[in-house]
Amino acid sequence: QLCGSQSILQKENTIPVRFYAKEAAAPVANKGDEILKNIFLEVKAKYETALGIFRKEKITIDPDDPAAVSQYAKVMKTVRQKADLFSESQRIQYTIQTRTQDVPDARTYLLTLKDIRIKYATPYFERGLTDDLGAEAMMMNALDKVEKEIKKPLMRNDKQSMALLTAEFDKINKKLGIWKEDLPKYEEQLELKIAKAQLEELKKDAFEAMETQKKREEFKDEAMPDVKSLDIRNFL
Repeated sequence: QLCGSQSILQKENTIPVRFYAKEAAAPVANKGDEILKNIFLEVKAKYETALGIFRKEKITIDPDDPAAVSQYAKVMKTVRQKADLFSESQRIQYTIQTRTQDVPDARTYLLTLKDIRIKYATPYFERGLTDDLGAEAMMMNALDKVEKEIKKPLMRNDKQSMALLTAEFDKINKKLGIWKEDLPKYEEQLELKIAKAQLEELKKDAFEAMETQKKREEFKDEAMPDVKSLDIRNFL
């Protein structure tokens, strides 16, 4: 929600994002093949970079241990930085930017933002992102107030009127206790939530694999180890 409200002002002021692949620098006989080759090489390099980090870092599969979750989140952050990948918050920001860059008016922008929130889904947000604070309704009320004052639809390139809406948004954020300078903290909380979900999935997969193995005749008398004692590096 905060990412969206910050990028509503000017499309050119949104946070730059990095793309996964780049086109070939110079035209070639078969440009399509060259582009695909470059994409493949870039993805391969990212994969090898990530795998190299996973081979070095110890990951404890214990989603109930805050220290293990924090360490896993730290490892994943290192992977993203070294392999030049999006974090979840950057992915949300990118989705907002690409979906709204050609939206001319503030009302359609806010409606598009709501649609993104509802439909945004990953393995960690299967039912979309929630608006537990009711910020969307407050933002729409603020827009209604500004449009009533200026007596016309609010366009995003109307800097003077957009300043009025920004002031209203600042009041909303203050009421909700949300501050722009705390955005890194919100991002960290999001990454910890995702890290915990990923560790829970790893724990489930490891447990199911051991249960399947235990059914085999040669392993029926062996005690299965505790999942959190496993070292992922031994299986890469």
